Amino acid sequence: MLNPLFVLLAAILWGMTGTAQSFLDQGVSPIAVATIRSAIGGGLLLAIAILFRKIDLQNWSWKWTILAAASIALFQGLFFSSIRLTGVAVGTVATIGSAPVFSGILEWLVWKTRPTLIWGLATLMAIIGCLLLFMNNGDERVHAGGFALALCAGLSFAFYTNISKKLMAQADALPAVAMTFSVCTLFLLPFSLENGFAWLGNIHNLWTMLFMGIMCTSVAYLLFLNGLQKISSSTAVTLSLAEPLTAAILGVFLIGEHLTIVSWLGVAMLLGGIVVLTLGGRKKLKP
Repeated sequence: MLNPLFVLLAAILWGMTGTAQSFLDQGVSPIAVATIRSAIGGGLLLAIAILFRKIDLQNWSWKWTILAAASIALFQGLFFSSIRLTGVAVGTVATIGSAPVFSGILEWLVWKTRPTLIWGLATLMAIIGCLLLFMNNGDERVHAGGFALALCAGLSFAFYTNISKKLMAQADALPAVAMTFSVCTLFLLPFSLENGFAWLGNIHNLWTMLFMGIMCTSVAYLLFLNGLQKISSSTAVTLSLAEPLTAAILGVFLIGEHLTIVSWLGVAMLLGGIVVLTLGGRKKLKP
């Protein structure tokens, strides 16, 4: 079944974002990075969609597009704000660990579909894996406000996934991603103007942002939405927990970070949760 694979590949590309950002100049605003990333990713696909006449503006589903764009813009703003207050480790774990739970609840409320036991087991394994993976960063100060923002970020991503399910019922993946991230850029732009974009004059920064915009946004979200068409929202969000797994492995092999034995156990738990969901839940997934 290719659909879970598409979501896993998307998560792997998202996991490269943190490593890519480490190559940017110090002091670059995270919101500015999110804005440019969305502009490149959405703008490229928008140009392609217009070229091939994939978008009918008169009959376009503006309601779901605006809601999806607002959700993903809110997610980025909340997430970046949370990690500034409570640290990367705690902020990341709280965000990506809570997203599958919120998604399962929203799916139950919106789609009237109760998540399966397989999903529950896989999600529990993945969340425990996340906690173990970042346990060696346990000295991070837990800021209550930052933790709350991280939970809100997880809820925002869950909203984005469920809303995108609605959008995908009326549009193909390419124009859906193009329109969502183009509108998302407009939402983020006012919050990134203060620090400006002069840093893009550095060719090194520009190439990094092109990679993040094309591969980590355009390609990644195309894969994610294509996979989302045939699997449940809760399953897709749980599979996206491959993102921190990718980030951790890249950190070890490319940046020289060190993982403890407990963190490697977390890697194994994450992999186990993904395998359980992909293989064990295959027969339970509904189109």
